[in-house]
Amino acid sequence: MNGTNRTNPAPARWRKSSHSGDEGACVEMAPLPGAVAVRDSKDPAGPVLVFPPHAWAAFTTAPPRP
Repeated sequence: MNGTNRTNPAPARWRKSSHSGDEGACVEMAPLPGAVAVRDSKDPAGPVLVFPPHAWAAFTTAPPRP
């Protein structure tokens, strides 16, 4: 996957998995036009990785490692 590190894109509608716990150590994602942004929920003003949709789809549908 080739991610691009960017500053926080705005406006973005950030969300995290419903499987995330309450401790706040989560990854958030936001769909953007032609891309998907990913950030650390503990640092919402921090760096953002931006991936093309095909790379995000490959990551989220890949089988887990044993």
